[in-house]
Amino acid sequence: MSMNTRLHAHRLARSSTRVGTAIVAVAALAFVLIAGPCVIESETHAADLARAIRDIAAARHVPFIFKASYDKANRTSASSYRGPGLADGLRILKRIKADVGVPILTDIHEAAHADPAADVADVLQIPAFLCRQTDLLLAAAATGRAVNIKKGQFLAPRDVAHAVAKVTSTGNTRVIVTERGTSFGYNNLIVDMRAFPMLAELGCPVVFDVTHSLQLPGGGDGVTAGLGQYITPLASAGVATGVDGVFLEVHENPPRAKSDAQNALRLDALDALLERLMRIDAIVKTPPGPPAANGQ
Repeated sequence: MSMNTRLHAHRLARSSTRVGTAIVAVAALAFVLIAGPCVIESETHAADLARAIRDIAAARHVPFIFKASYDKANRTSASSYRGPGLADGLRILKRIKADVGVPILTDIHEAAHADPAADVADVLQIPAFLCRQTDLLLAAAATGRAVNIKKGQFLAPRDVAHAVAKVTSTGNTRVIVTERGTSFGYNNLIVDMRAFPMLAELGCPVVFDVTHSLQLPGGGDGVTAGLGQYITPLASAGVATGVDGVFLEVHENPPRAKSDAQNALRLDALDALLERLMRIDAIVKTPPGPPAANGQ
């Protein structure tokens, strides 16, 4: 059996993780976009971006989940903008969910935030640096919401199995795993394309966080720098491995973004990138045909 045949059979064996009106794909030809600003900058800004991304994704028939953080608790510098905070941030996300009509993903950094965030968010995200924190994983799982586990920059892909097991030990099987790069020396990350089939072996939908993988952590003298000019080739390579979706930080004017300005995708570049990625995805996830007869 060829590698493509084995991977296709494995995808079909996984069960769907339903998220509102979007489906994190686990069968052939399905694909999801998780996108939004790194952090909520204002209610109007977040809502406008959510509407714009929703419309672009809908035109491409791509299921869309809006992502934004109410608090960036892991900023490099204590003086960096963190967001509106739990109460106001969740109020904004709740309003976007109702008015824009999109599922919501947001990250939590403390176990005590799981329940209030779950009242609004369809997906609770575990930040990469916190992916081994047992209490945080169990609290997120106990809400019954889908849980997106970011693979730590310090972990081998198969080590994520232990984080997944912590979530599923509660009876919650709605788990997504996300690749976001691996530490590679000082202030740099690298994406090992072997990680995607390894993560797929865990039996969970696999998402590629393209823009965070292009960070240069701490490489900007107190801020995180990035290499946003490589979004298209890196995203294309990741989708070619057969991932179930992509995660993109999107901003209408990245240089003015209050977080991750150097590795965000420009809003006006999203449509062309989605078109490219969907073409690649369709090729990769086309079921293999029967082997050619000898001599044909």
